[in-house]
Amino acid sequence: MRVKRVIGIAVAGAAVLAPAVACSSSGGAAPAAQGVDPVVTAAATPSAPPEHPFTGQPVASRKPVLAVKIENTSSGKPQLGLRSADLVFVEQVEGGLTRLMAVFSSKIPEKVGPVRSARISDLHLLPMFGRPALAYSGVQSKMVPLVREAPLYDVSDSARPSAYFRQPGRVAPYNLFADTRKLLGGASRASKAKDIGFTFGDAPAGGTVKKTFNVKYPAARFSFTWSADQKRWLIAQDGAKDMAAEGGQLGAPTIVVQYAKTTRSEFHDFTGSYTPLIQTTGTGKAVVLRDGRAYQAKWSRPSEKAGTKFTTAGGEPMTFSRGQVWIVLAAPKPVQP
Repeated sequence: MRVKRVIGIAVAGAAVLAPAVACSSSGGAAPAAQGVDPVVTAAATPSAPPEHPFTGQPVASRKPVLAVKIENTSSGKPQLGLRSADLVFVEQVEGGLTRLMAVFSSKIPEKVGPVRSARISDLHLLPMFGRPALAYSGVQSKMVPLVREAPLYDVSDSARPSAYFRQPGRVAPYNLFADTRKLLGGASRASKAKDIGFTFGDAPAGGTVKKTFNVKYPAARFSFTWSADQKRWLIAQDGAKDMAAEGGQLGAPTIVVQYAKTTRSEFHDFTGSYTPLIQTTGTGKAVVLRDGRAYQAKWSRPSEKAGTKFTTAGGEPMTFSRGQVWIVLAAPKPVQP
């Protein structure tokens, strides 16, 4: 893949128009002409910046989308950069464990990691973003031609080696980190953030008060606990607080538990364990956690290029809180490795 330099993004400012005022020779305002009513024009109020489609928060401009595959076992923690992600997808991988795909656009941290390998489910998720950049550290050999054909910019450690480094104090393979500026330097034409189906706003009516919500995988379990003080769900995994390398516990104002059919794919890792295939198109059920409540919801994604829309049980748009969103892709019934 040929790489190109990053193209700067121009930020357009809002112009404020003020009426011209004629002045008399004495310095005062000139009287209006006889028979003509004076016209008073108020200065236009600058409009607020538009909302980012991934977070619902105001942004001055839309930036390219960078997706990064990140380790999610105790060996790779604490992770670096997740606090800046707009979206974090939790995916089941071999052995019943999980791996993350963090999506960045509105805020890009300087460094991210540990960076790990991609999976077949990623190639089915990413088309909703257009043609994003994907950072990862290898794939199974059978997946190589599929990655080459996928609508993405490959900024892996093999395609963009200068963007990666080994973090001191960590053990391989959990010590591979990446410089995001260099990653995006290899994907100057990556798609900018666009609508992916999410709706942000005030909470809908209903919901069930929840202090903690649990999600179990065959070899991993998550707890999301509401913090009224921080206005977000704090994340714990396998009984331990999920801490960020930058400091503090990971968490988000909105957690979406998206129940998606998960089957055995044709791919296996080097141990012979099958690779799960998460079916993120079609329809299904979901639970949306926000504001200390759990809402029963439905999800719909008609095609891989389309976004995912979430609706309430009554068919109205399911609104998310503004800020980071975690999408926990869970099987309706746990799929054993």
